[in-house]
Amino acid sequence: MTRVVVLRPEPGASETVARAAERGLDAVSVPLFRIEPIEWPTPDASQFDALLFTSANAVRFGGPGLAALRELPVHAVGEATAAAAREAGFNIVAVGDAGVERLIAAIEPKIRLLHLAGEHRTALSRPMTAIAVYRSRPVEPPEALKTAEEATVLLHSPRAGRAFADAADRMGLDRASIQIAAISTAAAEASGTGWAAIESAERPTDEALLALAERLCDKDRGQ
Repeated sequence: MTRVVVLRPEPGASETVARAAERGLDAVSVPLFRIEPIEWPTPDASQFDALLFTSANAVRFGGPGLAALRELPVHAVGEATAAAAREAGFNIVAVGDAGVERLIAAIEPKIRLLHLAGEHRTALSRPMTAIAVYRSRPVEPPEALKTAEEATVLLHSPRAGRAFADAADRMGLDRASIQIAAISTAAAEASGTGWAAIESAERPTDEALLALAERLCDKDRGQ
């Protein structure tokens, strides 16, 4: 099971494939979702103290409305998200590498956060204003998904876990021939049972997920 199958949508899929190649992994991109922008009301920036970005897609697909918020400092989850925000002209004041909850816990409670996010998102423990600026739309599973057999599949979200499990069953894939590397416990649980192996990354980051995939592939090769 040396092949790695990446299910996340573009452009993130190609980025993960490139990082996997740097680790010597044979990775292929088979997205089960497509990112698309949605119209959103641009709020009054003076009503907020900072922005929260939990995905680079909010920056990449946020559209012209982002310009009115560019003066707000940004708290970003993950270096990839921070890099996208910097490129778009935002000032990054904090980058979290251990998930969104750890990041927002470190932000002073009095700071009024505006979360620009996807249409499907996990509810956060801290009250804040959230606006959806993009959606991740499921696509019909391609025939290339059959390459998941005898491979290690990367799950970047619980939605991906559910979508892959459903697609695998509809296509008649052998779960017992597939290893699952999940970015979180929630993503792993969403994929169900019956896989050859299923493990969660130590941290909810792409790098930690790839480290897990590399370990699973090495284990399968008997190293």
